Amino acid sequence: MLLKKNIPLKYVFGKIKFEILLVTIYTLTINIFYYQYDFTNMVIPLSVPMVLGTVLSLLLAFRSNQAYDRWWEARTIWGAIVNDSRSLTRQVLSLMDATYQSEELTGFQERFVKRQAAWCHSLGQSLRKTDPLKGVDRLLSRRELNYLMKYDNVPAALLLLHGKDLKYAMEQGWINQYQQVALDQTLSKLCDSMGKCERIKNTVFPATYSLYTHFTVIFFILLLPFALIDVLGFMEIPLVVAIAASFLLIEKMAINLQDPFENKPTDTPVTTIARNIEKDLRQMLHEQYSAPEEPVQVPTYYVL
Repeated sequence: MLLKKNIPLKYVFGKIKFEILLVTIYTLTINIFYYQYDFTNMVIPLSVPMVLGTVLSLLLAFRSNQAYDRWWEARTIWGAIVNDSRSLTRQVLSLMDATYQSEELTGFQERFVKRQAAWCHSLGQSLRKTDPLKGVDRLLSRRELNYLMKYDNVPAALLLLHGKDLKYAMEQGWINQYQQVALDQTLSKLCDSMGKCERIKNTVFPATYSLYTHFTVIFFILLLPFALIDVLGFMEIPLVVAIAASFLLIEKMAINLQDPFENKPTDTPVTTIARNIEKDLRQMLHEQYSAPEEPVQVPTYYVL
């Protein structure tokens, strides 16, 4: 993801370099016709592009706000995924109990937590239309991988495995029915977040609105040199280029933000978020399995 400290100008202006080149040639051609061939009748009042520029500013502002809302909603959803993943891990490690800490329960908890980390990686890769199983083999068993290969929606299949394991845990007596309900509610929240991400991914921004806005930008840039040539002369060339670049960059910004799961530098940083989740979950696993060197003194108000 692009951050404020590492945004290269080459990347920013590289998005509109061909448009800027065309605007420069177009404005220079108008100036040549105006001064060399005495085409003075093509001047238009400055108020014409000013009115159009005002309308265009409102259109671009509305589109930018809507695009940013889509990007921010995606980031908010992944923030909820972070919280729910930690909550699920905490519940699995703290609520499940046996008469004695058996190796089967310990292995069950480790498998469950690692599968949740795999779910976060798989969901991000699935949203970006890449292989959802790439890199998650280190977190899953061979049996689980073979099971997942039968499904098109791998994250949904991972949640299904979670649900089956919760049922098995209740049958073994590691959790009671109330704890199972609490754990299942957390799984439902994760499923809800996955559905919200898929809604953003599969709902395209209205094409007609994008098309009309783009045509308005082009029409404004085409009119602008005719309004400024009589006032600025050849100095209008850098001014028109600067104004055109401003409007084109705003339009490109909205286009990039409106699709937060397209594997671009402006995307929601799902890969980084998934890695941070995995790091947190692994640390929680380590704490669960580390026995204290000395007995911990429990305060009396904790004793039932």
